[in-house]
Amino acid sequence: MASIEHINVLRAPIAKVYEALTTKEGLSSVWTTELNVKAEPGFINEFSFGKDTDRFEIKTLVPNQRILWHCIDSDPEWIGTSVSFDLEEKNGKTFVTLKQTGWADVTEFYRHCNYNWAFFLYSLKCYCEEGKGINYQQRQ
Repeated sequence: MASIEHINVLRAPIAKVYEALTTKEGLSSVWTTELNVKAEPGFINEFSFGKDTDRFEIKTLVPNQRILWHCIDSDPEWIGTSVSFDLEEKNGKTFVTLKQTGWADVTEFYRHCNYNWAFFLYSLKCYCEEGKGINYQQRQ
């Protein structure tokens, strides 16, 4: 099994970062404007990118600490993977560790997603530090 792992340091309060990763306002600024999200364990978050939609069941929400999603519908290589965001505040900065675990193999799609998760963290940083992320629609 393969995993994607990234860490980024944001000059933003941990509560702002957690909010950006769990609310419609935050996720639409950071990832895609076509979404249906709710900060509630068991809820199925939906993120659309043109004709493609990713669906993640929220498994864990620990405010200002951890978010865990499990992919139930997406590209076949994503189904069954988990995406986690672990947050830690140190010296006035928030460290965000993103992991997507459970990949069957390192493929071309895995490498594409690895890049895009890094860009997601950059967009999150822009949103939390400057008030404006770079979502999918802006990248088109």
